[in-house]
Amino acid sequence: MTDPSTAYRPRRSVLYMPSSNERALEKAKTLPVDALILDLEDAVAPDAKEAAREKACAAAQSGAYGRRELTIRVNGLGSQWHEADLAAAAAAGPDAIVVPKVGSADEVRGLVAAMEAAGAPERTRLWAMVETPGAVLHAEEIARASDRLACLVLGTNDLYKELGATFVPGRAAIQTSLQLAVLAARAAGVAVLDGVFNDVKDADGFLAEAHQGREMGFDGKTLIHPGQVEPCNEVFAPSAQQVEQARAVIAAFETAQAEGKGVATLDGRLVESLHVDTAQKVLATAGAIATLS
Repeated sequence: MTDPSTAYRPRRSVLYMPSSNERALEKAKTLPVDALILDLEDAVAPDAKEAAREKACAAAQSGAYGRRELTIRVNGLGSQWHEADLAAAAAAGPDAIVVPKVGSADEVRGLVAAMEAAGAPERTRLWAMVETPGAVLHAEEIARASDRLACLVLGTNDLYKELGATFVPGRAAIQTSLQLAVLAARAAGVAVLDGVFNDVKDADGFLAEAHQGREMGFDGKTLIHPGQVEPCNEVFAPSAQQVEQARAVIAAFETAQAEGKGVATLDGRLVESLHVDTAQKVLATAGAIATLS
């Protein structure tokens, strides 16, 4: 359901930033991050909510964040701040509005209606956070509910809590949930982001989890610390070897077609059109990332 007029954007690294912290908002302008989530929810104390809302909206309208995709996470449905957050964010026109704990397709449609009523420009998409067992089980319905929905964002901390599960390396307790979310996103044609890694001092643990997310098919990972940005970018970008291999696959297939063959071989392996599609995606991703440098 992705809008065909919306160009592909790398979302390897997506960093939460507390909108109440002016220093953090300023620092974000210099980070090599693909996208920012200016947070009005968990990272902001109740007595700072209104000021944070003003700062996030001002940032979204400032044009000071360059090529970074700029989003605002509002407080959730049913909270005392939600309606004012959503209306202000929609009027500010960020790249997307991130809504926590979206649980159904009906909620998506209601959020989109509220965004449009508040004057959100067409470019402002909806990102829905998947954080509960019910949301996981209805993830495909959520992802298909509106053409305005562009991304599913896993809220893994809340998911652990809702499941009563234990954090362990490898995330055995939530692997099924992660895979279901990726399946739903791919079926609906929207992006999907992995959840955060909580221990900012455990670099090896972060890398292991980022590689796991990449292997599962996530487009990128949400982050809680600037130090996680560069390793995340590296994990979710095609390597030089993968780019070279993709070019070789395409060249081999084109040569085979020119010879009237339907398939090719490369280093002893069969190359079909599906492998070409994968190779073209690798090159497109690498090209899009290169434009960010």
